Amino acid sequence: MEYLILIVLVLAVLAILGVATAKRQYGYRKHVTLFTKAERSFLGVLDQAVGEEYRIFGKVRVADILAPEKGMSRKSWRTAFNKISGKHFDYVLCKKSDLSVIAVVELDDKSHRGSRAKARDSFLENACSSAGLTLVRFPAKASYQVHSVRDSLHKAISPKADHNSSSAGHKK
Repeated sequence: MEYLILIVLVLAVLAILGVATAKRQYGYRKHVTLFTKAERSFLGVLDQAVGEEYRIFGKVRVADILAPEKGMSRKSWRTAFNKISGKHFDYVLCKKSDLSVIAVVELDDKSHRGSRAKARDSFLENACSSAGLTLVRFPAKASYQVHSVRDSLHKAISPKADHNSSSAGHKK
């Protein structure tokens, strides 16, 4: 019995040391929320605007939506993949029935004014355009009208819209 207690104590100490070592080695911390207040507010508006036919997902990695074209050399494919792997879309609009991707939505707040952010935005626009994926941009505001957001989305994704161009749904 004492032998069993000793084993349990040793394992407990090792487990605690292992957690402490892992924590020191990686040094991660948890974000309190997934979205900023502005992003969360806009998500609520988007949810209302898309209705029952669509579903919104937030902060989706670009590489989960786009992939480098087939037929590239291994080096070119890796370079193209690396350009998208660390980026995310603010929101992805999917058809609720099969979760097929209909469009991506970006919320442009004041952080999009810098030259680095403008280059990132331009890259995403070009990547979406080359893939035939509609990119819809909305400026960050203090408040939104659901019907206005709904109209902008509908206009961008309607069959009459040019789905081969990300500028079909641009709002700047």
